[in-house]
Amino acid sequence: MSTLSVLLEMGEGLAKMGASIGASLAAIGAGIGIGQIGGKAVEAIARQPEAVGDIRSNMIIAAALIEGVAFFGIVISLLALVL
Repeated sequence: MSTLSVLLEMGEGLAKMGASIGASLAAIGAGIGIGQIGGKAVEAIARQPEAVGDIRSNMIIAAALIEGVAFFGIVISLLALVL
């Protein structure tokens, strides 16, 4: 094999590794974010039980936004892997 083909293979391997790291960081970040939201929501409900409906709806909206960002990161990582 020539030096150029070795470098090309190494570049493809690094691209796959980078895409994998990006997807994992997106998933880890989403898990941390949703954990924070859940914990803070439980604390808020414990302080004001009468506001449980408002807190729950705001928590669900925030969790959905975090999941959307995580899916976006994973899709971008997979596109970087394929393209």
